[in-house]
Amino acid sequence: MRLYLTTTLGLFSALLGVKAQADPLVDAYLAKQVPISRTGVSANVGPDGARSSGAAAGLVIASPSTEDPDYVYTWTRDSALVFKGITERYIRGEDDSLRGRIDDFVAAQATLQGVTSPSGGPNTGGLGEPKFNIDFTAFTGGWGRPQHDGPALRAIALINYANHLVDTDNSTWATERVWPVIKKDLDYTAKNWNYTGFDLWEEVATSSFFTSAVQLRALKEGVTLADRLQQNSAPYVEQVERVHCFLQSYWNPEQGFITANVGYRTGKDANTILASIHTFDPEAGCDATTFQPCSDKALSNLKVVVDSFRTEYSINHDIPADQGVAVGRYTEDVYFGGQPWYLTTSATAEQLYDALIVWDRQESLEVTPISQAFFSAFDSTIQPGTYAKGSDTYVTLTNAVRRFADGFLATNAKYTPEDGSLSEQYDRDDGRPLSATHLTWSYASLLSASAARSGEMPTRSWGAKALVVPGQCVGNIGPTSLVTFKVYAETTPGENIFIAGNIGALSGWSSDNAAALSPFEYPIWNVTLPIPVDTYFEYKYLRKDGDSVVWEADPARRNNSISPDGESKTINDVWRGL
Repeated sequence: MRLYLTTTLGLFSALLGVKAQADPLVDAYLAKQVPISRTGVSANVGPDGARSSGAAAGLVIASPSTEDPDYVYTWTRDSALVFKGITERYIRGEDDSLRGRIDDFVAAQATLQGVTSPSGGPNTGGLGEPKFNIDFTAFTGGWGRPQHDGPALRAIALINYANHLVDTDNSTWATERVWPVIKKDLDYTAKNWNYTGFDLWEEVATSSFFTSAVQLRALKEGVTLADRLQQNSAPYVEQVERVHCFLQSYWNPEQGFITANVGYRTGKDANTILASIHTFDPEAGCDATTFQPCSDKALSNLKVVVDSFRTEYSINHDIPADQGVAVGRYTEDVYFGGQPWYLTTSATAEQLYDALIVWDRQESLEVTPISQAFFSAFDSTIQPGTYAKGSDTYVTLTNAVRRFADGFLATNAKYTPEDGSLSEQYDRDDGRPLSATHLTWSYASLLSASAARSGEMPTRSWGAKALVVPGQCVGNIGPTSLVTFKVYAETTPGENIFIAGNIGALSGWSSDNAAALSPFEYPIWNVTLPIPVDTYFEYKYLRKDGDSVVWEADPARRNNSISPDGESKTINDVWRGL
């Protein structure tokens, strides 16, 4: 393994209009790696990709690896993220031949939406099935299902394409071929966003920040496209504000990070960084309610997540806090021993490049009490305030952030083999490539990070700027019905019973904000709460005694509120011990 020493022109200085100097090692790495990564993506797309033998047209294989792990499947999530990038390249005019691949992808996804799988049929939950065989048949083995991020991500990729078709006088193709696929995904998302599903890493069933963030984007821009194509947008309009509201519940203000998966592990997870880059909207500036890359909350979160890996991996030891390092999924990871991933390390760089783009566009950079810890790594004396482009502080900070971002790509470069092949992971102790070879997502993440480094932005706003969080978010949205929860639970002195669930009215799974029940007819505890009408929800009871919190056993309970013409409902439960 070696670092590439040839220098190429650093474009970012001209882009930002400041004295930022691109890392020549990263310039050289990208000059070689970008063409390899484009070839790597193409090789894994059927039917004629060099490594996709047996894959139907338009299907993306995750990796040609057939054992330890077997990744010769097509994942809805991975495929959507890959084609999100391919579509951006096509719309930017980089390669007109990509149009055929995108149309193959549309047709392939329409077929997959009709496959009956363990998750259900086309109209009974089947769109939540995470992966399929590469001949369009259902994968019937055990797996973490359902997963709700795939349909939202597929809608995002195809909405961008449909808008481009309309822009280029191809409205008929957009309406007849692309919209039906998008509509099914939007319908699924609108119906299922407030149900828990397996997370981005397919390991835990809970409310997940990445899933909620991409669901919000899909529904918001889905409304705009539906109106543009003169389709019914009402089912999506009704849910946008609710999802936006729920998204706020993931923020952990005490520790300054986004809780990735509610109720599991520390909550510090790179899925939050991936969410930020895949919901990037430059028109929204540094909006914190959608956790834009340059927002104070997203920057604070990035620091917390990255710092959690500094002592976790041997290859990160002794690297200063203002330099990039290898980033994994989460520190408690045990998959393949819990290693750094190429795609999470690239994504961290990409968030920072996105932030630099917006600061340049708005000609200022703001430091808030929330983001102060992030910026303090580059200037220990920094104070909250707004710093204009061209000022000494602005130049100092943006130069430092630029070097910081390059450091993550330099880390990947250090552990990229001579032939440029990107696996899924690399060893935490010596940097050897590990796990699935030629991972499509690894190649795609390198390409999107490189594009952001060159100043490329999403080709269209998804409407984040127009979103406004209601004055009281964790609570009621729209008409509500009264639901009384009763649970039989014997307690010890000092113990009390609370309830939390996956919707805002049930605290978004927050144990701190859980609603208290009263022992009005002990040992039956009860509470009556206003729940949005016609809403399916999940919930659990929990015991609190001082600082001790004990949740009842899995799985989460499921129920629903009543229709608008009803007034109240009572749910009777019995505490489930561990």
